[in-house]
Amino acid sequence: MGKVVLVTGAARQLGGRFVRRIQRDPDVDRVIAVDAISPRHQLGDADFVRADIRQPAIARVLAERAVDTVVHLDVSGKALGAGGRTTVKETNVIGTMQLLGACQKSPTVRRLVIKSSTSVYGSAPRDPAVFTETTPPKSLPSGGFAKDAVEVEGYVRGFARRRPDVAVCVLRFANILGPDADSPLADYLSLPVLPTVFGYDPRLQFVHEDDVIDVLRIASHEPRRGTLNSGTFNIAGDGVLLLSQCSRRLGRPTVPVLLPAVTWVGQALRTVGMTDFSPEQIRLLTHGRVVSTVQMRETLGFHPVFTTAGTFAEFARSQAPGLLPPEVIGRAVDRLAAMPFAGGTGVTGADATQPTHSAR
Repeated sequence: MGKVVLVTGAARQLGGRFVRRIQRDPDVDRVIAVDAISPRHQLGDADFVRADIRQPAIARVLAERAVDTVVHLDVSGKALGAGGRTTVKETNVIGTMQLLGACQKSPTVRRLVIKSSTSVYGSAPRDPAVFTETTPPKSLPSGGFAKDAVEVEGYVRGFARRRPDVAVCVLRFANILGPDADSPLADYLSLPVLPTVFGYDPRLQFVHEDDVIDVLRIASHEPRRGTLNSGTFNIAGDGVLLLSQCSRRLGRPTVPVLLPAVTWVGQALRTVGMTDFSPEQIRLLTHGRVVSTVQMRETLGFHPVFTTAGTFAEFARSQAPGLLPPEVIGRAVDRLAAMPFAGGTGVTGADATQPTHSAR
């Protein structure tokens, strides 16, 4: 008999894509798609169960369907429908607690995959240049989705201690982008003008939606020969981009804001519907964050198709044209950089120089 896979967050674009993809695998017998609201997209031959993971009823779903693999994707920084930040936090934290409690009682569950985020490392002025999976954060996130992710991982570690017979895989994704990206950062990058923090140019990493689906499939199955898919892994595309490079490639001008006024900018962005543009998101756009993906490649055996730059290019192609053509912005920056008073070296090209640290 094939695997029975339960996927939470099926009403979200990413959850729907994974549901449609995993059911095509030959060793998967059934896919149970779960969400509190009905999805607007097709789920193929999956069985959709409308259930709120914040309620104990999720335990009955696991028991009745004899689920052996649980893929928890309903951990997000953005609400669906009319839900606000409170609903998002309850689903992320309380929903995860209920789901883990149900998994702990289930005798059939043998594998658990958790969608987490590199935001658990936070973003601080004295952060290391590169975070590994074992690097402790300099300061724990104080709010927003980042804090939710920290709490979720804490509950998952407790579950792993109580059920050592269950293979647990935690995937810490960098910022997920692509043509269908739906996140606070994607909303920010879609603004006609990008507010930035004066004097800072953070380093950012991205992972493509397609690569997210591929690595979730690897984590959901038995490990391939020579690999191990239990543990915690950073997932990101190769390379980094500066926020200034992102703005140029989008053709969107930036408006530098003094650091003391950044809180007002965050409040304004939340007013226009960016529900999780929390202080943690603002810290990311101030100090940036870069993670090591050595374990992703050497232990998990996953090699992303898209680099960080390639992922961003796919996202940029899906966006409406910016106020200024990217080539115009690039030429203007090149001319300024080449002037003697700017310390120019005569080397031009919008991305001719790739600094390795944020300007702080």
